Amino acid sequence: MYSIINLLSIWMIPAIIAFIPLYGAFRKVPVYETFTEGAKEGFGTAIGIIPHLVGMMVAISMFRASGALDYVTGAMEPLLRHLGIPGEVLPLSLLRPLTGAGSLAFTSDLIATHGPDSMIGRIASTIQGSTDTTLYVLTVYFGAVGIRRTRYALKVGLMSDLVGFLAAVFICLYVFG
Repeated sequence: MYSIINLLSIWMIPAIIAFIPLYGAFRKVPVYETFTEGAKEGFGTAIGIIPHLVGMMVAISMFRASGALDYVTGAMEPLLRHLGIPGEVLPLSLLRPLTGAGSLAFTSDLIATHGPDSMIGRIASTIQGSTDTTLYVLTVYFGAVGIRRTRYALKVGLMSDLVGFLAAVFICLYVFG
């Protein structure tokens, strides 16, 4: 059974990539022309997203360089210890809604320091997989399509990140602790 699943996982992406243009040709869609039109639209979207990306990257850099991240984590660490949550994962919970690359780098550092099978490594990996880059998504995608009023989306996104963080910690502590 394992070999069948392994074989499927190896060939599924190439099969899908081959299937899409063949299906389009079967349906008499001008595949290449449709692709190039989509690429032109995508280029315009990418140009429109660049100012939002630059703004988000500057804000993240300022947040980390100013020491605000260290201040917030230091202030919250006693409460986390009382709840049994390792303080080392708190910066990840603050970085994850901001940046995927930054949170992945932080997770890699935690795993390199504590090991992948440590409680901190397991919690960090679970947080990485159970939360999202909420502020990045709102900034880039909402900015790209011109949505300005993000009040409820921001609240719901950050609340789901908090729930994902807490669930990841407590489930890891329950399962592995």
